[in-house]
Amino acid sequence: MRVGIFGGTFDPPHLGHLILAAEATSQMKLDRLLWVLTPDPPHKRDQHLTPIEIRFELVQLSLMNDPTFEMCRVDLDRPGPHYTLDTVNLIKQEYPSAEVFYLIGGDSLHDYPNWHRAADMLAEVNGLGVMRRPGDQIDMSLLESQVPGISAKTYFIEAPLLEIASHQIRRRIRQGRPFRYYILPDVYQRILEKKYYFDVSPDKNGDPNPVN
Repeated sequence: MRVGIFGGTFDPPHLGHLILAAEATSQMKLDRLLWVLTPDPPHKRDQHLTPIEIRFELVQLSLMNDPTFEMCRVDLDRPGPHYTLDTVNLIKQEYPSAEVFYLIGGDSLHDYPNWHRAADMLAEVNGLGVMRRPGDQIDMSLLESQVPGISAKTYFIEAPLLEIASHQIRRRIRQGRPFRYYILPDVYQRILEKKYYFDVSPDKNGDPNPVN
């Protein structure tokens, strides 16, 4: 079995997430893609985050019609900090015979040498699926000198450029602007029913990553 891991805050999950996930699953020939909801990412500490229960509910609604996608609670049922290496090792315990691939964005690949125990993390996965923006330039020779072996384990995923970001959707909802076609119908209806995102404090900073 080939298992992919797709982590993010998903606040809210949108069509961009789903399209990238589908392309990664197809191009990397994954049998299952685990969506790992990040409770409190360190790089977003200065932003308002929707309660984890709401984000979990909306991700579940987004995944319910695709048997390849699965919600994973690995980072929800344990205390932080949540390092990627620990997340991967816990998932490998659940799927001991599987090949495991971790999905990241191009920005994260640039920063990979600074990850917690980056070399150990690379050794634990069969590959890194990199979802990068068109035109993104990545110096693989530099990365290879910093984390030997990363070139052989990096798989670039080709996907359409979608300028959809969760923080833009949250802002649209607050401002009463159209947002229904950025997300799945079930997610749209649940947001309307529960009035999610209608009355929250504005984000302190825009989300720099259009995937999350």
